Amino acid sequence: MKWSEFFTSSIGKKFVMALTGIFLILFLIVHVGLNACIFATWFDSEDHGAMFNKAAHFMGANWVPRLLEVGLFAGILLHIFQGYAIEMKNRSTRSVGYAVKLGNRGSKWYSRSMGLLGTLVFLFLIVHIAQFWVPSRITGLEETIIDGKPYHDLFARMVVVFQAPWVVALYLIGCASLLFHLLHGFQSSFRTIGVVNKRYMAIIKATGVAFSIIVVLLFALMPISMHLGWVK
Repeated sequence: MKWSEFFTSSIGKKFVMALTGIFLILFLIVHVGLNACIFATWFDSEDHGAMFNKAAHFMGANWVPRLLEVGLFAGILLHIFQGYAIEMKNRSTRSVGYAVKLGNRGSKWYSRSMGLLGTLVFLFLIVHIAQFWVPSRITGLEETIIDGKPYHDLFARMVVVFQAPWVVALYLIGCASLLFHLLHGFQSSFRTIGVVNKRYMAIIKATGVAFSIIVVLLFALMPISMHLGWVK
């Protein structure tokens, strides 16, 4: 089979879906690590978001992170495109009798709802980009002085945005959708690329559950902490 035929086949689409999924999982590690810098205020009362603003500045001012950012957007779009292509194909070929027969015994509800969960995560991502990435990269942010140097005050932007209860609620819905999307997607990605050994899969499943819960809890804690004034 030619490479062009492979990547347009059902197996090839799932393989690309898995690879982009693993890439996005790695991105989540970086993203949650960067955002967790807001909690530096818990350990240093004089921080006022300085560590976070410095980290955000590094990601936006250096060519390597900016180049990876292009790859990130490409990975997101490819993951979405392949995901919907697979979902549409599954819907067109799914047997009603099979679905009724297995019901909840065949798989977890979230593994059967990856299309819906992915859509919710995508809609949340659009809002997130509009609220933070666009002001940071395009329209501009107010500046703050840290160690005598000017930095975009993305921390202050977060504080303002997360004062609105509806925004916090929206982020929590997005986090919940991401949690269940990851619970299935993490282990499914490794299985798709050929990791089928029972011992390894047991480790991957356990790691996936722990990763999904920890990462999502950290993401959810950010808007909650800022809304309640725990981080300021």
